[in-house]
Amino acid sequence: MYKTFVSLLVILTVLFASCRPEKRKEEAQSISTTMKKDHKIVIYQVFTRLFGNTNTTNKQWGTLEENGVGKFNDFTEKALQEIVDLGVTHIWYTGVPHHALVTDYSEYGISPDDPDVVKGRAGSPYAVKDYYNVNPDLAVNPENRLKEFQDLIARTHDAGLELLIDIVPNHVARFYEGKSTPEGKQPFGATDDPSVEYRRDNNFYYMPGQEFQVPDGKGKYKPLGGEAHPLTDGKFTEVPAKWTGNGARKARPDLDDWYETVKINYGVRPDGGLDFETLPEGYGEKDHQEHFRFWEGKDVPSSWVKFRDIVLYWLDMGVDGFRFDMAEMVPVAFWSYLNSHIKNRNPEALLLAEVYNPGLYRDYIHKGKMDYLYDKVEFYDSLKHIMQGHGWTDHMPVVVDGLKDIEHHMLHFLENHDEQRIASPDFAGNALIGKPAMVVSATMTTSPTMVYFGQEVGEPAREHAGFGSPTRTSIFDYIGVPAHQRWMNEGKFDGGQLSPEEKKLRDFYKRLLNFTIQSKALMGEYRDIHYYNRDNTEHYNYRVLSYARYQGDEKLIITTNFDTATTHRFNLKLPPELINEWALKDGSYLLVDQLYGENQKTLKVKDGAASVDVVLKPLESFIYRIME
Repeated sequence: MYKTFVSLLVILTVLFASCRPEKRKEEAQSISTTMKKDHKIVIYQVFTRLFGNTNTTNKQWGTLEENGVGKFNDFTEKALQEIVDLGVTHIWYTGVPHHALVTDYSEYGISPDDPDVVKGRAGSPYAVKDYYNVNPDLAVNPENRLKEFQDLIARTHDAGLELLIDIVPNHVARFYEGKSTPEGKQPFGATDDPSVEYRRDNNFYYMPGQEFQVPDGKGKYKPLGGEAHPLTDGKFTEVPAKWTGNGARKARPDLDDWYETVKINYGVRPDGGLDFETLPEGYGEKDHQEHFRFWEGKDVPSSWVKFRDIVLYWLDMGVDGFRFDMAEMVPVAFWSYLNSHIKNRNPEALLLAEVYNPGLYRDYIHKGKMDYLYDKVEFYDSLKHIMQGHGWTDHMPVVVDGLKDIEHHMLHFLENHDEQRIASPDFAGNALIGKPAMVVSATMTTSPTMVYFGQEVGEPAREHAGFGSPTRTSIFDYIGVPAHQRWMNEGKFDGGQLSPEEKKLRDFYKRLLNFTIQSKALMGEYRDIHYYNRDNTEHYNYRVLSYARYQGDEKLIITTNFDTATTHRFNLKLPPELINEWALKDGSYLLVDQLYGENQKTLKVKDGAASVDVVLKPLESFIYRIME
């Protein structure tokens, strides 16, 4: 959700998650044998509220009635089939759990939320108000909203897709109510003792004797853009005040704090001490069953149990996995507990976590039993720099080598709801600049690939929606997504309003993604050939990247050009060790591009040397397969 945070508890996560380098190889082998798939998976992230909205008004701070909103029912059989045909295996429905929002649903028994502690008008999906129900915005009939989501689950499965929803373990909405909590269970905070700052089984941290105060907008921000509203009085009653979601311990948090949320207590004392049992030495090498047995019968903090009950509720409803928000702000031991319970219920459940600290990656994978983590800080950030013209492709093989032991567990992406759109001026200013990076993101390792809805048609996110600013499609307000709406074509989902350039871009994504989910080589071996050519090939430079992928009889040579205006011509060479490994004899081999099939080349092998003449136009990539 967020990439910068000030909480002392973030620092403490390092204490929860220590990893000894000498164990990495054993741990990687232990896990990869059980979870590595035969083919790549592709996750399509949709912001559920925005996906089906056909309204193009896009008024700043517009209401639901003015700007429209998408519904569960907009994911028709046709829409889902088009997503499958794009080359998608999993869909992440973002913003499903009931979160705080300003639209009035009181006629359905839903209590109103105070705009003073809601970001935007539609609200942040990461300020969950009721974990046992869904966002009423997403239902045609809010009274029937859970059934409408269950119907969507069924349609999704019928289309052959698996689905994920968000779980936000670090914080909940400032006004967490949990009205739909099942009988026999208690909402967060219901049994807390707020007279003390901390107690192990309190769900929140408190500031006794202090009353919460709304952040000072400093003349820069007013809820709803300053529009009059019965509850926008600069006040929100919370006595005593709770710690804010990012760990801020102030009764009046700053505007940059996560003031719309409150921090969950996992049994971590304010001084950093732990009131729970940690994993014994060596548990990073053990599977989820051993972790599940370790936690059986143990007394754990109340918040652990509550989140366990929540995820099992959604699994039992048919959800196939979860994307965990800001997982690194929650102790690794909790993840061992939670994820082993999830895998015990459904061993095939997909668990994806937002973690930004590379020093913690291996513990959240091995000890926390995560399947996949965001590969942002190294892989994505490096590609972004290259796309923007101030990074070198030389860095990419270094990144891959540094994550070799956990590469399969690192999710690759170029866009998501937190990141700038490629086509936005603050990123690349042109969606086509993302094409070579997308090839690299999808083919350089065995990692899964994620695409954000609208990315495949070049959505630039120019709208001033309300809270926040352009370049990122708003997650806080009611808004339309113009390029995506042109593909949606009033619910026909046939691309009927796309420009020729947008159609061509989507066709590229479709070709690439479908190739990745069918190629066994992309789940096989990787060999860097970039540095060999940097040292030995004239006219081959830091704006070009090349590597080989192979398994069995599928041998691929992938080469791509990040330059926007320069055509690169060079004689691409294969290193001797790769020639030997591929057992290439003297002679000529046909190379056929797997994206478009039109570009064919000849690989010439003679006296232990192999090379092919390559011409790469600006932003062009080739995935050559050796046809033997």
